[in-house]
Amino acid sequence: MSAVVMDGNALRDEIVAGLAATISAAGSPEICLATVLVGDDGPSRRYVNSKHKKAAEAGMVSRHAELPATATQAEVEAVVAELAADPNVHGILVQLPLPDGLDPEPVLDLVPAEKDVDGLTERSMGRLVRNRPGLVSCTPLGVMRLLQKYDVPTSGRRAVVIGRSTLVGLPLSLLLNRKGADATVTMAHSRTSDMASVVREADIVVGAAGQARMITADMVKPGAAVIDVGVSRTEAGIVGDVDFGPVAEVAGWITPMPGGTGPMTIACLLENTLTAARLQGAFPTH
Repeated sequence: MSAVVMDGNALRDEIVAGLAATISAAGSPEICLATVLVGDDGPSRRYVNSKHKKAAEAGMVSRHAELPATATQAEVEAVVAELAADPNVHGILVQLPLPDGLDPEPVLDLVPAEKDVDGLTERSMGRLVRNRPGLVSCTPLGVMRLLQKYDVPTSGRRAVVIGRSTLVGLPLSLLLNRKGADATVTMAHSRTSDMASVVREADIVVGAAGQARMITADMVKPGAAVIDVGVSRTEAGIVGDVDFGPVAEVAGWITPMPGGTGPMTIACLLENTLTAARLQGAFPTH
């Protein structure tokens, strides 16, 4: 029996349409997402462009600040500080990675927690750890939205998250463990002993290590939900951490790569932008 394929593109479009309806019903107040791009990295530029396109579909306005790869640390920080101080900007996203020689941490520190729509700053992570209202990293939030959409049970289930980054692995582990989701979570990583046996015990498997096709069919419990977040660029194109075809014959649910968690990252960025506007009192809470 083949797994249910969890369509991130379809759910993204559903979320964007819902945001557009919510904004329109409130009288279309101007909600602004600002992005900062330093340098001319092709994938980063395409990703930023897709964010602006979907923001427009959601009824939001966009502002884009672009600096050359030769920009100094002070110049990048000045742009972010200006956006942070602007009351007409509700969400700020600094596209990472920054060019070599620039330190992202002081840049991110300038983003107020209530405008941190990427959920990357220390304050945002601290709010997540303490279960306080705030903005959550977009990819982990997108994974949770997919699990909810496809009625994947989490309460009392065992989840294994492979990868411990602050961008995906750590915040997703916290979200899965949070009251309401109530999964029992193991965070696996490159030093995990006998990875296959650890993964085989899981009802929910999340691959976020960036190692092409590392999760094979023999590692997956029959009927498990398998979520692919890892991205590897190969001669054959983009592949994920999951060996999709064989694993789909064993799993109960599975995300494709591409077309699964990637579109959900953009959807949740826009969801976070509306939440940010509410946190700032710029949009009605109901």
